[in-house]
Amino acid sequence: MAYAAGFEARSFRLRRVTVPVLPPGMRPLRVLQVSDIHMVGGQRKKQRWLQSLAGLRPDFVINTGDNLSDPEGVPEVLDALGPLMEFPGAYVFGSNDYYGPRPSNPARYLVNKTRGKHGLNGNAPAVGVVHNPWEGLRDGFDEAGWLNLTNTRGVLKVAGVEIGLTGLDDPHIKRDRYAEVAGGPLSGPDFSLGVVHAPYLRALDAFTADGYPLVLAGHTHGGQLCIPFYGALVTNCDLDTDRVKGLSNHTAEGNTSYLHVSAGCGTNRYTPIRFACPPEASLLTLTSAPKGR
Repeated sequence: MAYAAGFEARSFRLRRVTVPVLPPGMRPLRVLQVSDIHMVGGQRKKQRWLQSLAGLRPDFVINTGDNLSDPEGVPEVLDALGPLMEFPGAYVFGSNDYYGPRPSNPARYLVNKTRGKHGLNGNAPAVGVVHNPWEGLRDGFDEAGWLNLTNTRGVLKVAGVEIGLTGLDDPHIKRDRYAEVAGGPLSGPDFSLGVVHAPYLRALDAFTADGYPLVLAGHTHGGQLCIPFYGALVTNCDLDTDRVKGLSNHTAEGNTSYLHVSAGCGTNRYTPIRFACPPEASLLTLTSAPKGR
C-alpha cells in the first residue's frame, strides 16, 4: 500500500501512440491528451510535471475531464496547465469537475465492475455532495482560447489545417446529449474526431456509427488497481477491461473507429493509490491511414 500511494501514484509517465487515421497526404499531427488530473491542493510534483509537458510542443491539446478532486483546486489546475494553454486546445468535463468526491468504501468500486455511479442525469446530486467550482475552470480554459465541447462542435485551426471536434458532456452522470451533435463530422474540416470523458458504449457507438475515425476518452484510470500480468479488474463504466487504456478499435453499425482511452494522471482524493497502472498523459501522433482504411 505504501508503494501504491507513495511511489506509483506519483510516478508520472508519457504514453506515446501512433494512430494511422488521417486522410492521405495530410501531414502528421501531434495531439497531447491530458485527463483525470484530480487536482488536490499541494500536489506540486504533479503540477510541475504537467507544466513540463509543454516542452513536447504538441500541435494541439485535448483535455478529457475530471480536473478536480478538491473544490479549492481550480487555481492550481489552471497554473499547472498554463503552459499547455499556449497551444490550441479543447476540453470536456467529467463528473468530478462538477461534484466533489465523498469518502466511500473502496470495495464498492471493485464490486460495481461495469456500471459506475451514473444516475444524476444532469440533475442536482444528493444532499452532502459538494458542488465544485467548475465555472472557474471553464472561464480559464475559454480565456486561453480552448474550445468548450460540452455537447457541441468546434473547429481548431492548426498550422493551416482545420480539425473538427465534436464533444459530449459526461455520460457517467448522464449529461451526454448526442442528439444535439448527431449527423457525423462537419464537412469543412480536414479531419474530425470525437471527445468524451467516460467511454460508455452508447457514446462510442454513436460516434462510430456517425463515421468519426477517432474518439478520445478518459475516466477509467486504466483500472487504477491492476494485477500484474493480468490487467484491470474494472473500468468504472460499461467498457470491457481489455480496452481500459491505450489504443483499440470500436465497431458499430458497420463502421470502425479508433478509440484511445487515457489512464489519466490522478486519483480520487480518498483513494490516492495506483498499482501496476502508473499515472500518465498521452502524446498521439496522427498519421495518414493506409489505403483501404
